[in-house]
Amino acid sequence: MQLLANRSTGKRLARCCALFVTLAVSGLAQAATAICTAHSPAHRVALVELYSSEGCDDCPPADHWLSQWKAGGQSTGIVPLALHVDYWDGLGWKDRFANHAFTERQQRLANIASSPTVYTPEVFVSGKELRSWSDAASFASRVEAVDAEPAPADIELSLAPAQTSAPGNYDLDARFQSRVKEVGPLNAYVAVYENGLTSHVLAGENGGATLHHERVVRQWIGPVSLAGGAAHIRQVVAIGTPGAALPANQYGVAAFVESGNTGEVLQAADLTSCQ
Repeated sequence: MQLLANRSTGKRLARCCALFVTLAVSGLAQAATAICTAHSPAHRVALVELYSSEGCDDCPPADHWLSQWKAGGQSTGIVPLALHVDYWDGLGWKDRFANHAFTERQQRLANIASSPTVYTPEVFVSGKELRSWSDAASFASRVEAVDAEPAPADIELSLAPAQTSAPGNYDLDARFQSRVKEVGPLNAYVAVYENGLTSHVLAGENGGATLHHERVVRQWIGPVSLAGGAAHIRQVVAIGTPGAALPANQYGVAAFVESGNTGEVLQAADLTSCQ
């Protein structure tokens, strides 16, 4: 009787262990394949671009203004991005977040609008300059006008921890689809942004100041042309320091579609984090 009891107990233990291993493997598989996603809504979402620089003493108030949307999320009707230009870098302080691609984009938007100069801080809402951005009513009016329109394009975003590389690397998948025909050339863009950044400025117009930044674009992908009304961007992106992932509230991915002729942003989407 004792021998039979031991055998029965052993079988039950074996079944329990097998069940535990199955559940553990299943849980690991689900964690390993966890994907964060975002899909643009049926209405347009306003892309807000702030062109800024740590070398400009008028920029910290604008940076602070943009930080009110730090949490992001297209449900607000706004996808904010801070793009640091490099034309201040030779005037005493080199901005570590500056990217010449942002300078070129700002100049292109200005050229399309027949504007003779670019400057910081400068704000564009869905590809159109808004000089009265600091006036809450004026800004709200522009955003509401954009958000009230049906979206001419759809965007799908997904982000998942890359399985074949170091922590902090993510598999990015962005899909763009035009809803309308015969609108001219369209371009797709993806921006990886970071929150909670601080710089101790030692020289230039902001010398001696500690500056705080949110929604700073750290990686810029595009333009990618929509062919047949569609585009697909898929690649591994590094977020944070090599080998270490950032906390979920410190990064995100934004994407948008714009007209190649007018610079108007037809739709924008925001994926605020993926943990």
